[in-house]
Amino acid sequence: MKRSIKEVEMLLLQINEHHPLIDELLQDERKGVQAAVKKWERNLEQTRLLQQKYDEMQKYEKKYRREGFDFIAGVDEVGRGPLAGPVVAAAVILPDDFYLPGIDDSKKLSERKREEYYQKIMQSAVAAEVGIIEPDEIDQINILEASKKAMLTAVAALKTRPDFLLVDAVKLHTPYPYEAIIKGDAKSISIAAASIVAKVTRDRIMMEYDKEFPRYSFAKNMGYGTKEHLEAINTHGILPIHRKSFAPVRSHI
Repeated sequence: MKRSIKEVEMLLLQINEHHPLIDELLQDERKGVQAAVKKWERNLEQTRLLQQKYDEMQKYEKKYRREGFDFIAGVDEVGRGPLAGPVVAAAVILPDDFYLPGIDDSKKLSERKREEYYQKIMQSAVAAEVGIIEPDEIDQINILEASKKAMLTAVAALKTRPDFLLVDAVKLHTPYPYEAIIKGDAKSISIAAASIVAKVTRDRIMMEYDKEFPRYSFAKNMGYGTKEHLEAINTHGILPIHRKSFAPVRSHI
């Protein structure tokens, strides 16, 4: 007696590599069975690609662990470009056995995936902290220096002291040895984890500001200079959370 399509689909969910059942199912001419097998093959290939990407994103961690560094912190920041809100950085130390296929630069992930990964990172991390620099200080020291300060603040707050830093692009004055990696949030799982923690933290801050200042749609634009945001500035003026050194905000002072 042939298995039902539903039974075939349930069996395929339990197989994560080539299996004699696949050869058997390929002989089944029912369209539903063939569609189920093709879906299984696509999922298997997707899993393989995610595993390959994850392996590639561990190369810096593996390199420095071989050199004797045990607590490697990934460091990244978000929020350099917005006209409003803070710049936020995160420092994250992941355990050796951390595994989260699909982790990537936070900008490449959906909001749902970022929240899901944020929870997994925070539950598994050896240590994870953020540094937040508010708009008035950004105006005083400039956005690059504010970004660096946010990164150093996050590193200093770590409960477990790092012995090496992997930093996204920025060169820091720090007592710890480090490597600055261009587009590091797409090349290192530690930096990617930091980018996700920083992004989720900042987005949550901006969503709170949206409740306080609903006319500016911060939950949608996150403080960036969208058309809607600029129109709100023109109509209602600037807020204390706007960066007054940034154009076009400064023209409204």
